[in-house]
Amino acid sequence: MILDKVASTKTTYEDDKTSESPIRSIAKAISWRVIGTLDTLIVSYILTGELVLATSIASVDFVTKMILYFFHERIWNKIKWGK
Repeated sequence: MILDKVASTKTTYEDDKTSESPIRSIAKAISWRVIGTLDTLIVSYILTGELVLATSIASVDFVTKMILYFFHERIWNKIKWGK
């Protein structure tokens, strides 16, 4: 199973950084979140009709999903499957 391989395979920072650097993961997270946040802002505004509320929703969405995406990328970077 894929998760067994991930859990049992130890990688060093040097191995990890040759496949994708943490700063690249951060840049990808930010660029993707800008796109996603604009989508959330538009949908929230259409549903609520209130710009302030839509902006609040989009702001929380931006921060939480950027953090989740960063860790998601770092975990997938350790998985050898498909490389």
